[in-house]
Amino acid sequence: MSPIELVAEKQLPLEELLRRRNGWRNYSHRTVFTNGVFDLIHPGHLTYLAEAAGLGQRLIVGVNSDESVRRLKGNSRPIMPQAARMQLLASLFFVDGVIPFDEDTPLDLITTLRPDVLVKGGDYTEETIVGAPEVRSWGGDVRVIPFVEGYSSSTIIEKIRSL
Repeated sequence: MSPIELVAEKQLPLEELLRRRNGWRNYSHRTVFTNGVFDLIHPGHLTYLAEAAGLGQRLIVGVNSDESVRRLKGNSRPIMPQAARMQLLASLFFVDGVIPFDEDTPLDLITTLRPDVLVKGGDYTEETIVGAPEVRSWGGDVRVIPFVEGYSSSTIIEKIRSL
């Protein structure tokens, strides 16, 4: 299989991702779920995702759709369209599945996929992470990974706009 085919194979509809998730569970692979916009992927994202992947054997990344991003961040975002953001994430060797979601939160994905670990970045607390109570209810863990200082998509975008 070519590298392009491998990247495409990680971008999955929910039914296929759920089938894979259930297969991973049969092999006792801990599945980690995280989500975000991932607009202009930078070293902070890479460090965060690698650390998230290290909390289990499989990493699923939920990606806000373009419409969801516009509702959350305004009409000037995203910079990179959904397909490009998903392709970049799927190209990371430690990411096993990438799926878009159109809602403002990934709660439906979380309750359907039932990850073993739910992860968010340092701007969250365990109490503010969507899906945390649900993940804990089935015995899963909720983790917050600290930010890598000096990296923020919003800051990078503002810097580019000021040039």
